[in-house]
Amino acid sequence: MRLLIVDDDALIRKSLEVALSSQENFTIVATASDGIEATNICNDTEIDAILMDIRMPGMDGIAATKLIKSRYPNIRIMMLTTFDDRPNIQQALAAGADGYLLKTDKISGIAQALTTMMEGTSVLDTNVLKKLTPQVNPVLESLTPREKDIIRLVAQGLSNKDIAAQLFLSEGTVRNNIVVIMEKLDAKNRTQLGMMYYESS
Repeated sequence: MRLLIVDDDALIRKSLEVALSSQENFTIVATASDGIEATNICNDTEIDAILMDIRMPGMDGIAATKLIKSRYPNIRIMMLTTFDDRPNIQQALAAGADGYLLKTDKISGIAQALTTMMEGTSVLDTNVLKKLTPQVNPVLESLTPREKDIIRLVAQGLSNKDIAAQLFLSEGTVRNNIVVIMEKLDAKNRTQLGMMYYESS
């Protein structure tokens, strides 16, 4: 995985670079101190994934995520921040972030989350999910029982393959159902589906 680390704290950047470089299948291709620098690196360098801080001078992580996703939708972006408040979480996910972790997570957990994200599954820190205060969402009532089962498993972070195994369906059927669910709920990605599920439960 070709990874870009973005954080305005030089010590954090270096610590993450050293720690993640020691993990199997991780190559740190560059580091950046703000969103503008990160965007410029993406313009000139092949990147698979970005570990993105939120609060940074100049262009913050949320603005950078939105801009990078608009130009390079295939780049996966994992927010890594100290901020676990609902507005930042919602803004990051709305900008297109594929995951949201806290800096209190262990390096091994961050590495695993990045790997899971690259496999196509959105990742939200457990504490982040708790911040998403449950709310009644009548939109979910439009889903069929099977679709509700699928969105529940999506919210738990399961891949299409694992969902298919649990529900005794083909991967193609699961994939098609997720497309239908996203259309019904006007969701952009699996992360938003998971957030909608937890908000309604």
